[in-house]
Order: sequence, then C-alpha cells, then structure tokens
Amino acid sequence: MSGLSSTIAPPSFSFRSQLFHQNVYTTSNSIIRCCDDTARLNIKPHEDNGSASFPEKNLLLNPAAFKKPPRPRRIILVRHGQSEGNVDEAVYTRVADPKVGLTEQGVAEAEECGRKIRKMIEEDGAEDWKVYFYVSPYRRGLETLRNLAKAFERSRIAGVREEPRLREQDFGNFQNEEQMKIEKAVRARYGRFFYRFPNGESAADVYDRITGFRETLRTDIDIGRFQPPGKQSPNMNLVLVSHGLTLRVFLMRWYKWTVEQFEGLHNFGNGKMVVMERGYGGRYSLLMHHSQEELKKFGLTDEMLIDQEWQTIAKPGELNYDCLITGPSYFTHFDDDSRK
Repeated sequence: MSGLSSTIAPPSFSFRSQLFHQNVYTTSNSIIRCCDDTARLNIKPHEDNGSASFPEKNLLLNPAAFKKPPRPRRIILVRHGQSEGNVDEAVYTRVADPKVGLTEQGVAEAEECGRKIRKMIEEDGAEDWKVYFYVSPYRRGLETLRNLAKAFERSRIAGVREEPRLREQDFGNFQNEEQMKIEKAVRARYGRFFYRFPNGESAADVYDRITGFRETLRTDIDIGRFQPPGKQSPNMNLVLVSHGLTLRVFLMRWYKWTVEQFEGLHNFGNGKMVVMERGYGGRYSLLMHHSQEELKKFGLTDEMLIDQEWQTIAKPGELNYDCLITGPSYFTHFDDDSRK
C-alpha cells in the first residue's frame, strides 16, 4: 500500500475522452491548457526532450553521433559477510531468508573487504576514481554494503542501486530443516544447476534473471550511467554485493561457461571478492587481477583459463573463434581427416 489515507478513483473513460478532445478546460480556480496550445502560446519545447537526464535517449535518437563513455575499470563481485544462516541453518525455520542478517564476524568481514577494495583501487594511482554499487535487497546484502562502504568517503561513491535480480537463490519460504537436508541430498544426485527446490528456484532459474540483469548492466556501461556527462572517467569501479550462487551464475552468464563448468566451481568465501578487470583491449578478464592458481582453486579448468587469457587482450564485440569452451570441445568424436 502507498500509505495514503484515501484513494481517488480515476475518471471514467468517457470523461477522460472529453478532456482529451478539449483544448482548454477549467477548474474552479484556474485554466489548464493541453499540450497542443504551446504553439499558440509561443512556448518553445525542450529540444533534447530530456536526453540530458536520460543518456539512453541520445543512443536511441542519434546512435551514429553517440560517443560511448569509457568502460569502468573493474566489476568487483562481493559475497555478503557471514550471516546468521551460515552459522546455524535452523535460523531459516524462524526467519524469512530476505531478513537474515550478518553476524559480528560478518560485519568485520564486510569492513575488511571494503578496505581491500580501496587499497586495490588506490594502487592504480588515479586521482578521479569512484565506486558504484549494485546490491541485493536481502538484509545480509544491505548490511554488507553499509559496512563495506565505511572504507569510502561520500565523494567517492557515485551511486547505489538496489537490484532484486541479485537476490539469493530462492530455497522456498520458511524451511523445514530436516526436509532441506533431504532436498540438498537429492540436488547432489540430480545436478546442482537444474534441481529446483519445492516452492523455490533452481540455478537455471537464477540464470534467467541474471541474464536480464546482465543486459541492464551492459546498457549502463554503454551509456555511462554512473557519472554525469562531461565527468566520466575510466577509473570507475562497479561493485556487485550479492550471494555465492548468484555471483557464480553471473560469471557463468558473462563468460558463457557451460553447465558442467558451472558445477565445477566453488563458492566464494563470506566477505570475499572476485575481480573482473578491464584488459588491454577493453574486455574484462579475471586474469588481470587473479593468478591462475587462484582461479584453479575457484574451479576454472585449463580451457576456461585459456579463454581468460584471450579476454585480457580482446576488444569488446570481438569473438574468440578458437574458444575451447564453445567450439571444438563439443566435437571431439569427429575424425579430423573426415572434415578435409
């Protein structure tokens, strides 16, 4: 509910039609003129039609003349700090998942993560850097954000967007602890990606909503939504504060990893981060920040690491025609001679 004490019913269709066809109609105190009177009154409309406030309009109205802003320096994925549910799964039988908060240790983990992010950014040596946050609306996500952000002055924070599509995988409503143990055992046999919890989601369902978020994020990057026109800098850093599985699915979707490769990944630690950093050609690669050993521990295979090496030098829009993830690995049963 909006909180209003009363509701005003909208005018009937016939009444609205009458108003639409009248150029001028009166109230008890004033005269209200419709928009087509602006020509007679010599009122000059805004020529940009609000495009200064909504940069995506520039892209739509005049794509050829639209100059893309610099891409952010990094996309930093942060898993929330330790939550009450991480310590005691019985919490979920009493508290709705979106309302589960951080422990004292989780608060400390979030604060430490913020300090690490700041240190990493400052090592670039740039003076005009800023951070922009996307955050899950779950309590533990918001509490992680608020404690992580203690490392930054307000002037360094370009903005925050609460993003429901970054929420945790839905495991159902109030959960039966014993039944959840059974469901997780079934999931292990069925497959972690496709198994859907009763009244909840599968990782495949999360993939679908993350696909929508990824398109929003790419549009935000393309139009430079993070900073005003004329003040855009390549030293922007995007921080996604979310949940373990959701962030693994995000990486899967971004880099086009297979279901088998996803199921080989390990969860982030609480309050830990994975960094996608802009490479030499403009694309984002995990190898710009992480070592191969770190990424192998996370679960990346040799084929995935080879693709990450390509990401470090490739340009946006280029395709990796030799990618072992999306090409030859599907056709290893072919005899090479038969294709000559």
